[in-house]
Amino acid sequence: MKKIIAIVIVAIFVTSIISISSTTDQFADAGSRKKIHFTQTITSSQDPGQGHQNHQLALILSPNDGTLYDGSMTFTSSEPVQIVVLHEINSQDAKGQPTWTIDGNSIYGLSLIDLDEKSGSFEFTGSALALHSPTSKKFTTTVSVDGWIRGQPIEVIMQKIELEKEEPVSLIARTNVPATIPMHKGIYEGGQILYIITDGSDEDYTKTLSEKQEWNVELSTVISNVPEEALQKLFIFKNGIKGDGIYGFQDEVFSSTPSQESQYSALNSVIEVTWKNGQKEIVFESSTDIIAANESGRIEFNETGIVLNTPQIIWPDGQMKIRDDAEIIDEISYSGGQIVEINEDELTVTFVAHRGWGPDGKTIYYIVTDATPSGPAETMGVVSSPSSANLIINSAAVDLFQFKNGIKGTGPLGFQPGIAAAALGDENYSPMWRIYLVEWNDEKSAKILETKSDIDSFRADDLLTVSIARPMNSDHIVNCPFIDPFQ
Repeated sequence: MKKIIAIVIVAIFVTSIISISSTTDQFADAGSRKKIHFTQTITSSQDPGQGHQNHQLALILSPNDGTLYDGSMTFTSSEPVQIVVLHEINSQDAKGQPTWTIDGNSIYGLSLIDLDEKSGSFEFTGSALALHSPTSKKFTTTVSVDGWIRGQPIEVIMQKIELEKEEPVSLIARTNVPATIPMHKGIYEGGQILYIITDGSDEDYTKTLSEKQEWNVELSTVISNVPEEALQKLFIFKNGIKGDGIYGFQDEVFSSTPSQESQYSALNSVIEVTWKNGQKEIVFESSTDIIAANESGRIEFNETGIVLNTPQIIWPDGQMKIRDDAEIIDEISYSGGQIVEINEDELTVTFVAHRGWGPDGKTIYYIVTDATPSGPAETMGVVSSPSSANLIINSAAVDLFQFKNGIKGTGPLGFQPGIAAAALGDENYSPMWRIYLVEWNDEKSAKILETKSDIDSFRADDLLTVSIARPMNSDHIVNCPFIDPFQ
């Protein structure tokens, strides 16, 4: 049991050190003094210290030989916590003061600040910094640290413990979380569609839709570059019969559904429909009837040039796959479906939101709604959308890097989470992703990478290979809208 605990704490400590170096905004070298500045969300684990087996610990700055940290910290936590500062001491100093140790050999002086609060600020100086709970209940905390590392770190102290050899594992908290998204009603050939709106190409339009559905529609200006062959038409009514449509009139009408696989796209060009004065208003049930009414002069079209990402959840003769197991855990598989619940009464759908990194190492979450070719789509349990292959060299698609070997983790291929070349708020952000595979040339040299520049640097040193993914020898595009699952 002690060996298992040691294995876990080593992985946590190693991840913590990597996280600090990756999320540091700047390193100002001044001999042996380096600047640290980061914000990190941490989930606690069992405290490995002797006598603390029933406690929880969230390590922020890990102990290293010859290292001293000093600075300030602010935190918020899901549970009341204490602040722990460890101090490097020798065995003679250990007598007569509180101490902390895993194995009885490496001993630290222990300063325990019993705040018993869920938030606070603290200035610290010591060899390690952590938040602690004297109960066995896990807690999650978001911590911001601004300070300095003094001395020359030599090695992670806890690696001195004799360990059983295991493959390295990426320990990242909240790698999969639920994302509940509002649905809208639509129509195709007289049948009902339920769909979501995740992204739009026009800033004002996305703001309006966000307010109407009380859930963020993200701005992606580049999807306005999607070629016509990768779009379907979405008819939105600005007057006519009152209803549940976006403008308070009849439901939106789509030109295809996933059942028309070769035509279907989640990306839609928005056509606003207005009834002319003196015309008898009806509820349209097909795009064919709408086009005929326009040609006969009964209605007017406003071809807005706006593109929306509107994945269909339910359509007249089908729906997206619901996972057999509704429990969302960190180690959840990418296969078997991306949805855990469709609530038609409340008009909501709950997706699994997967955690990854943006180009600068900041956390992102995304859902998966459709893909091409059909093999990966079927494996993930999402809609097949062959028309998306038209984006393979189009600026509307952005690069997403997935790892096919290296550190075990929660990425779609069983290794570390992926890294995107754009994030929400970036000019080149798009929900449409061109997948690249990252492979370590020597798996033993694999490390956790968190930024696009990490990939570029290790690739330049010939330590890894990057290649475009071509499952089934086909162009591979995945519709993965980035979202905020906590809104």
